[in-house]
Amino acid sequence: MTELESEIIKLEESLFSDEVRASKIKLEQLIADEFIEVASSGIRFGKKEVLERLPTEAAPEIQATDYEVRQLADDSVMLLYQSVLKKHDVTKPIYSHRCSIWTKANNQWQMVYHQGTKCEPFEQKKK
Repeated sequence: MTELESEIIKLEESLFSDEVRASKIKLEQLIADEFIEVASSGIRFGKKEVLERLPTEAAPEIQATDYEVRQLADDSVMLLYQSVLKKHDVTKPIYSHRCSIWTKANNQWQMVYHQGTKCEPFEQKKK
């Protein structure tokens, strides 16, 4: 794994943590102003909604596997992976394919796009 791949995966996984999700300051740093997310429900929203919602909700448990990093340009990377999301108030896990696009400006990587698409359960791999 390259240094770039490790860095992008680490940034993505930081967004899974209670510490980052609860911090508007950290979210401001990681999420670009022009951020767009298309949720598995099909709803589209931006950074404003992320900053309002994430700090107020309990972080789900997210297990991510099969990372694939594709460099789109010197300052742009796409991260593809699959995940199993377990919400605290729901007993059935949610399986999805995910895609994030990160761009680098002023020596800082920020997420500009994220999409999660629900899928059929897949075999979970051990870390």
